[in-house]
Amino acid sequence: MPGTLYIVSTPIGNLGDITFRAVETLKGVDLIACEDTRHSRILLDRYAVTTPTTSYFEYNKVTKTEYLLAQLKAGKSVALISDAGTPGISDPGHTVITAAIAARIPVVPIPGPAAFVAALVVSGKPAHKFAYEGFLSTKSAARRRRLEILKEEGRTVVLYESPHRILKLLEDVTAVYGDVEVVIARELTKKFEEVRRDTANALRAHYAAAKPKGEFIVII
Repeated sequence: MPGTLYIVSTPIGNLGDITFRAVETLKGVDLIACEDTRHSRILLDRYAVTTPTTSYFEYNKVTKTEYLLAQLKAGKSVALISDAGTPGISDPGHTVITAAIAARIPVVPIPGPAAFVAALVVSGKPAHKFAYEGFLSTKSAARRRRLEILKEEGRTVVLYESPHRILKLLEDVTAVYGDVEVVIARELTKKFEEVRRDTANALRAHYAAAKPKGEFIVII
């Protein structure tokens, strides 16, 4: 009998934001696949999890997927965790999940935090219909083309962006949507948590003056 692949959500910042079931799962499996074992060790030590770990990230996912599948086929249970939030969302977890499904290995979700969901529910924007797009293209022209399509759909749009490109993204938002109200959330559940609601131009001016830090969630 094959083992089970558990998709375990972990805190996006505050280490207290983990479920009892998640901790029990991490303690009970044979192996934990971590995006960054050193980063995850902080969380695992906090909850006295001594289960062996292995790295699983973007640049080793091909070889490590084969390794994890071999462990699962041998009857071992594996927990997949990312650096923060729910594996499979804007991280390499999708590769091993689809491989396990193709191999008819049970895949079980252990639900918990997701940064874009936390940002959406505090944004005040309509959450009954929304488009989660993750990171758009690094090219301005491609970003604007995608934003044009999203604008026509009329749904709330949720994006991720790096501090290095946030000003350019806000410029593109203004070009496509006009100077609309945008909500920006960053460092959610952490010491310097910030949620700002303002026009795209005002937010761009703010972050041009105050050097942007952390990963941004942009809600239009």
